[in-house]
Order: sequence, then C-alpha cells, then structure tokens
Amino acid sequence: MPWRDVKPMDEKILFIADHLREPGSFSQLCERYGISRKTGYKWVERYQSAGLEGLEERSRRPHAVANKIPYAIRKAIMELRRQGRDPLGPKKIQALLSQRFPDQPTPSKTTIYNVLKREGMLEPKRRRRRVQPSPHRLTPASAPNELWSADFKGQFKMGNGRWCYPLTVMDHASRYLLGCQGLDGTRFVESQAVFKRLFQEYGLPNRMRTDNGVPFASTATGGLSHLSVWWIRLGIVPERIEPGQPQQNGRHERMHRTLKLAVTHPPSANLSAQQGQFDRFRVDYNEQRPHEGLEQHSPQSCYRPSSRAYPQHLPELEYPGYFQRQKVSANGLAYWTGRRIYIGYLLAGEWVGLEEVGDGVWAVYFGPVRLGSFDERQTKGRLNDYLTLKV
Repeated sequence: MPWRDVKPMDEKILFIADHLREPGSFSQLCERYGISRKTGYKWVERYQSAGLEGLEERSRRPHAVANKIPYAIRKAIMELRRQGRDPLGPKKIQALLSQRFPDQPTPSKTTIYNVLKREGMLEPKRRRRRVQPSPHRLTPASAPNELWSADFKGQFKMGNGRWCYPLTVMDHASRYLLGCQGLDGTRFVESQAVFKRLFQEYGLPNRMRTDNGVPFASTATGGLSHLSVWWIRLGIVPERIEPGQPQQNGRHERMHRTLKLAVTHPPSANLSAQQGQFDRFRVDYNEQRPHEGLEQHSPQSCYRPSSRAYPQHLPELEYPGYFQRQKVSANGLAYWTGRRIYIGYLLAGEWVGLEEVGDGVWAVYFGPVRLGSFDERQTKGRLNDYLTLKV
C-alpha cells in the first residue's frame, strides 16, 4: 500500500483535531507530530483566533522593507561617493544626506553601505595576515634586567622634512631608559645595531616585551622575526603584548608621552640635532626626574647592569635530553623520519627541538617558543611525505 502524502495544512488540521479530541499531554502530542511545543501553541492560538484560515501558510516576507529608500536618495548616495579624490564612507555620507534631505528619514549607515556594495562602489578589503599570538604570559618584573621593553615611538617629521623613528628601550622594574635612538626606519639591521650596543653596555635581560610590529614580530611561524630569532639565540625570551592592547606595556607608553612633550614640540632640524634632544632627555629622565612608581627615586638609583654579559659568539640553543633535535634546511624544511615539515625560512640553519606530547603527536620548539605541532600519521603531498605544522 503506498504511503499517503500529508500536506503541511493537513498536518495542522490533524494536530488541532487531535488536540480537541484528546486534551491530554500537550508535550506528547507535539512529540508525535514532530514539532516543538512553541509551534504547537502557535497553531492552537491561530486556530482559536481565526479558525481554519489562521492555519494557512503565511508569507515570511517582511511587511515593510526597512532599507528601501527613494531613488533620489540612492542617486545622492552614489554622487557623494564619487565626489572628490578621497571617497566618502557611509558615516560621512549619512551626515551629508541629513543636510541635503532634512524632511526625509536619513538612511542608516548599514543601508548606505549596502547601496554602495550593490552598485560595485566598494573595494573588498584585503585580509591582513595576523601575527601568531605570543605563547608566553605577560608577567611583571621585580628586579632590574628581568624584563626590558622596547618600542618605536610614533614617527614624526623633522625640520628638513625627513622622518624620524625613535627606538626606545627601557628596563621594566627600574624604569631606566636604556636607549632612545633616532632612526630613519624600522629595518632589522639598524635596530639590531642599537640592541647590540645596549647589550654590550648593560648586559642581557631575561625577557624582552614588545608589540607585534616590525621588526619585533612577523607573520612567520611563531610570530618570529629576524630580531626575535637573534634574541632567542642570546637566551632572551621574547614576549609580545596582545594586538590593540598598549596598556599591557603601560610603563613604556607613559614614558613615550613624556618623551613626546619634551622632544617633538617643535622637532629639530635634522636627525643629528634630534638625537641631541633624545640624549638630553635620557639624562633628565634617568637622573633628575623623580618617579612616583619608584617612591620618588630616580631610575638611575634603582638600576644596575645585568650579570649576563653579551657573548663574543652566538651560543647554540640547548634542548632537554628527551627532545629530538632537527636542523632546518635552507628552504625552511626539517626532515624527520623520511618526512618533510615546513618550519619557516626565518629559521634556516637553526636547530629546532621536537617533543612527543601524545601518541604520534609532536610539538616543535625553537628555544622556549612553541612553534606548533604535527601528527606523524597525517601526511599529504604527492609523495605522501609532507607533514603540516599546526599552530
């Protein structure tokens, strides 16, 4: 015997009939018809208010289209978008529409955005690759050289029209401003030279706190950069604040506010003169200016150089005995038990450590930084010998 098809309307009628005939458990009735109690009560309410007509399917189309706007206003949105070299966004267009059509409801920013999008007047934003979050928790420091912080104070133009990028380095515990060097960019080579000079003069810190910008971090595996790789080889653990959270390096940011007022109003004529201002500021900040956080002592009176001297030769990284060590090739690959793992070009020539953390699951480290993990049973590629490092 063929099955009988039951239309949605018939199902509702049968449900109401059973409900009126068997005023028992409403939950069991709904369960028998495969509907929720909310839907069952809705059908009963519609039947009681409008009879069988109330059970008819209703259009799900909204009664009014909120973003339907007159053609004249749509035309004005497109005109405002086209005018000038710098295209206006929905927020500014909305303000101008309220002035041009004061007697009409002003469209929302979302409606204006949708109009521009439908007309092809918006270019899709390029998705930026995010820097991998720092695996190390930010912890305070109670003694000098436990933690240094570094940052580039916002660049500014000097009198000769050229840009100055001040690189500042400060000891966290004592607030001693170790360096304030004006550079013409944020390149690795120039930045490394500043840190090398500071390491030779003051010794090495245990940790270095920075933001996620160049040259401190990159979108490479582990968020590493050439600079942070060098720090790790020196035994310095890099730690990065969260994106958009400058308060996590609040002491450094507060020093920058003082620096800005002291040396950029007005800026000097050239980099040499500007460096003179930086040097004078360091002397005043470290030796003359009392700090409330230091019980009104000066940073110089609270700082002492590190006992860890800058080495003549870059030491090799050491790993625990239960780690397996693998060297990264020039193309960024590590070869392990006949398989290939892409580690990253930044670590070419470096040794990484592999720790087995589960059945066939290995974690990969560069010094103290965990780069990611892989499962030796999940291979891919044409030769079925490629392992993916998952962060």
